[in-house]
Amino acid sequence: MERRVLTVAENRIVAARTHRLVLEGGGLPTVAPGQFVQLEVEGFYLRRPISVCDCSEDSITLIYKEVGEGTRSLASLAEGSCADLLLPLGTGYRLPLKPESVLLVGGGLGAAPLHLLCKALKEAGCSMRVVLGFNTAADIVLRDEYKALGVEPEIVTLDGSEGAKGLVTDLLSCCPSMDSSSACKQEGLSQEGSGAKAERFYTCGPLPMMRAVCGMLTIPGQASLEERMGCGAGFCYGCTIHTASGPARVCADGPVFDKEDIIWQ
Repeated sequence: MERRVLTVAENRIVAARTHRLVLEGGGLPTVAPGQFVQLEVEGFYLRRPISVCDCSEDSITLIYKEVGEGTRSLASLAEGSCADLLLPLGTGYRLPLKPESVLLVGGGLGAAPLHLLCKALKEAGCSMRVVLGFNTAADIVLRDEYKALGVEPEIVTLDGSEGAKGLVTDLLSCCPSMDSSSACKQEGLSQEGSGAKAERFYTCGPLPMMRAVCGMLTIPGQASLEERMGCGAGFCYGCTIHTASGPARVCADGPVFDKEDIIWQ
């Protein structure tokens, strides 16, 4: 973990109440897919944990939504201003030891850490199916960024304003694997990985969505959990949860856990 003060290169709205924050600075540490940062917010005692969407040696990209006073304050950060953050934090997703066919399932801002994971999986030679769920078309984020990686995400919206209508589990039920199916064709969905069965899955998003995804898929999988955090580095034990392996800190032992280890509340 390092403390860095970076420069705000971009902080703009990319969807409904959702912002893309790009911070720049040289020699940044490597961030694994699923890890996060703790960002200082002026006027607030606790830092805000935000998952990493993309990163390089010189920049880091975060996607956040205005949901309270803290994130509203973040939205006011001007280009050229400074941002104080701790990084990298947490235990991220484990990549397959060899190229596999994988399924990525994201809900809302869960699309952000899965984007960095998608990038790493492509570099590892994996084939992918990506399913992303949102409330409405106005909430959709990162579709073009996934396309830039050569993956066409399948979009599901709760109100049907774009893509398939319903929940991500509805789409997984009608097209449960990476096979090319008539149901997928009727929805005009991506056929990346056609003919290949998914060998494992990764998910991030609202807790009810991840619980449902982990319950319906029988292949190995990992989910990124979310809890209120204090220190974000495992010292305060404020984000401790019960798992099949015993008490675990979401910030340090997670936020990514194997599906078999998660005790859903």
